[in-house]
Amino acid sequence: QVQPVESGGGSVQTGGSLRLSCAVSSGYIPSTYCVAWFRQAPGEEREGIAEVDTDGETAYRDSVRGRFTISKDNADNTVHLQMNGLKPEDTAMYYCAVALVFRCGLREDLAPYKYWGQGTQVTVSA
Repeated sequence: QVQPVESGGGSVQTGGSLRLSCAVSSGYIPSTYCVAWFRQAPGEEREGIAEVDTDGETAYRDSVRGRFTISKDNADNTVHLQMNGLKPEDTAMYYCAVALVFRCGLREDLAPYKYWGQGTQVTVSA
């Protein structure tokens, strides 16, 4: 069963760090899948910010490149998002999403992502 579950959100001050985790599956392990982190602030569209493909290739939104790092642990099918240098504009609900394809890239089209977590809140205060 592919059911992403996020953890690791919280509240930090500007410049702080958080590490989000996404447990991709509770049992069934897909042979090919890509995982993306999306975020949505109140009144805003959901936006993809980082993505990792089956082979580990990654992609980032310009606004987070150099501050956020996505990584995949194949041993336990967990994807992490290390967030450093956090800013108030990073405040949002963060979602993990899974697409059962080899490569996704960072796209605005949400259709390939069939499996979504419930989200974890990240709040950055000035």
